[in-house]
Amino acid sequence: MTAFTPSIFDSFAFGIYPYIAMAIMFIGSWIRYDREQYTWKTSSSQIMEKKQLRKGSIAFHIGVIAIFFGHFAGLLMPKSVWHLLGITTEMKQLIAMGVGGFFGLICFYGLTILIIRRLTNPRVRANSSTMDIAILLVLYAQLILGLLSIFVSMGHLDGAEMLKLMAWAQNTMTFQSAAAVEAISGVHWIFKAHVFLGMTIFVLFPFSRLVHMLSVPVQYVRRQHQIVRQRFVR
Repeated sequence: MTAFTPSIFDSFAFGIYPYIAMAIMFIGSWIRYDREQYTWKTSSSQIMEKKQLRKGSIAFHIGVIAIFFGHFAGLLMPKSVWHLLGITTEMKQLIAMGVGGFFGLICFYGLTILIIRRLTNPRVRANSSTMDIAILLVLYAQLILGLLSIFVSMGHLDGAEMLKLMAWAQNTMTFQSAAAVEAISGVHWIFKAHVFLGMTIFVLFPFSRLVHMLSVPVQYVRRQHQIVRQRFVR
């Protein structure tokens, strides 16, 4: 039996790059919050155009939040836990395709509106940074890869590819990079591209408006109302 020898690309992209990406995300976000708190915001363009922003933003956030937690549970929860809940690998594969596809399309709808608005509305475009546009396009590419992966998964309804991706994610989180690389090396290139681009989003995270995801505005619940304008009755 010959020993497994991964390619140089696989060794770097799926064994080393994830740790580089996560380090840049956490350290970069910490430095930005410490040194540039004024930039820690979404820089809303609602004042320039509200209708399309509302339509696209609601759909995008519903979709992306569901996808995030779906990926988190689907990749990091051990298969023994799923089996304990009575969900077989085949059932989990179908759930991932159905639920992921549903919320993926909702997200796709919202993100398409946001990108068109960002690129075609003169006022919004003039007040958009290069990173504002770039991060939307990167998220769009990542979403398209995710939707395309559903068609690839149709040829693996036994969940074999999914188990390999789960093994990669769980081994990566437990710092077993060699086992992680071995698990993902044989999967379809669309899954590899999806994972690699996902790590790249972590790299871009601290340099974009995505940092607002780390801020939960709980203080607004107990904060007193701010009076912006007061009407005096004569």
